[in-house]
Amino acid sequence: MTNFFKREYSWNIFLQREYKKHYFQKLMNFLSIEYQNFTCYPKKKNILLSLKYCSFQKLKVVLLGQDPYYNENQADGLCFSVPNGVVFPPSLKNIFTEIKNCLNPNYVPYSGSLVHWAKQGILLLNSILTVRKGHPHSHKNIGWEFFTDQIIRLISNKKSHIVFLLWGKYAMKKYFLINSFNHHYILTTSHPSPLSAHLGFFGSQHFLKTNIFLKKMGKSIIYW
Repeated sequence: MTNFFKREYSWNIFLQREYKKHYFQKLMNFLSIEYQNFTCYPKKKNILLSLKYCSFQKLKVVLLGQDPYYNENQADGLCFSVPNGVVFPPSLKNIFTEIKNCLNPNYVPYSGSLVHWAKQGILLLNSILTVRKGHPHSHKNIGWEFFTDQIIRLISNKKSHIVFLLWGKYAMKKYFLINSFNHHYILTTSHPSPLSAHLGFFGSQHFLKTNIFLKKMGKSIIYW
């Protein structure tokens, strides 16, 4: 992983610092054993894909997820996203429904891949970056949460006027990591899961509100 971001100076500085820390070395040792003995997601080469596609310089929006999809062929390294051709998981289907309702009644997503979001400056970051097949939250409390909290702190302190989308109680716990002095725009609502989407996610208009804020700040809007 150490040569993964040679061209991305700001992320590279952060990553090189974290790589040297004891918790990260311990995390890598754990993952080496897990990937050797079990099927884990996403593929090793895609674990840090969210950082690869969304450069620090272009970053405008942070969308937080919890951990990757744990079924076969779903997790691609970006939260809520799935590879081209994969059936939309329920949460992603609800995300697309909300986009259609608040932005474009003719919106028809042809792919569940959100790479095009990431390339526009959305960091699609799970709090936990890996998972064992069939076992949700199986890589909880092994070090990923500390690593991704550091990413949130870095963005919060080094950037200004970033939109943070915190969906669900788990994501909302990250609120305290965000520096209020840098004029960030924090949007919270229920998780898009079928169990909770009706509790606020549907009708939240977060996609519209994000674009209104970005335009107000003189930034390009997101083409969802």
